[in-house]
Amino acid sequence: MADRPRRADARRNYELVLSAARDVFDELGVNAPLDEVARRAGVGNATMYRHFPTRGDMVIAVYAEEVTALGELGRTLLDDPAPVDALFSWLRAFVGHVSTKSQLPLAIPDDEAGGRSELYREWHETMRTAAADLLRRAQRAGAVDPGLDLADLLAATGGVARAATDAPQADRLLAIIRAGISR
Repeated sequence: MADRPRRADARRNYELVLSAARDVFDELGVNAPLDEVARRAGVGNATMYRHFPTRGDMVIAVYAEEVTALGELGRTLLDDPAPVDALFSWLRAFVGHVSTKSQLPLAIPDDEAGGRSELYREWHETMRTAAADLLRRAQRAGAVDPGLDLADLLAATGGVARAATDAPQADRLLAIIRAGISR
C-alpha cells in the first residue's frame, strides 16, 4: 500500500517538531527532555510522538536532514567557479557538522537487522561523495596536490572538528590545511 501524502497541517507539525528537535539537541544535547521539543514546536506530546514514536526516530530524522544538507551543499558548490574555495566551503560546513552533531548518531539504537550500521554507511557515503567530487574538481583544476588522498583530507578535517575550541580556531586550522595542499 502506498504512503498517502500528509495533510498540510501534518506536514507543518512535522517540520515544526523537526526544527525544534534540531534546536533542542544543539542546545541541550541529544538526551534533552522530549517534552521540551514539543513545547518549542508548539504542539502536544501526542502530535510529536505521532511523527516520531521514539527518540531514535527523531534523532535519525535530525541527523539525516543534516547529512542531506551537506550532500546538497556539495552538489551546489560544484558550480562554484573557484574549486578550492568550493572545497573549503564544504569542509568548513563538514567541520561544523562533525563538531556539533557528533553525539546524534551515537544516540541511535541499533535494531536486530543492523539498521544503524546501514544508516551510518549511507550517511558516510553521502558525505564522502560530496568531498570526493569537490576534491577531484580542485585537483583537475591544478589547484590542489593531485596526490592528496581523500581519506587523509577527511581525517585531517575531522581532527580540526574535534580539536578546535571555537569557529575562529577551526577556520585557522582549515587555513593551515589549505596552505598545505594548495599548489
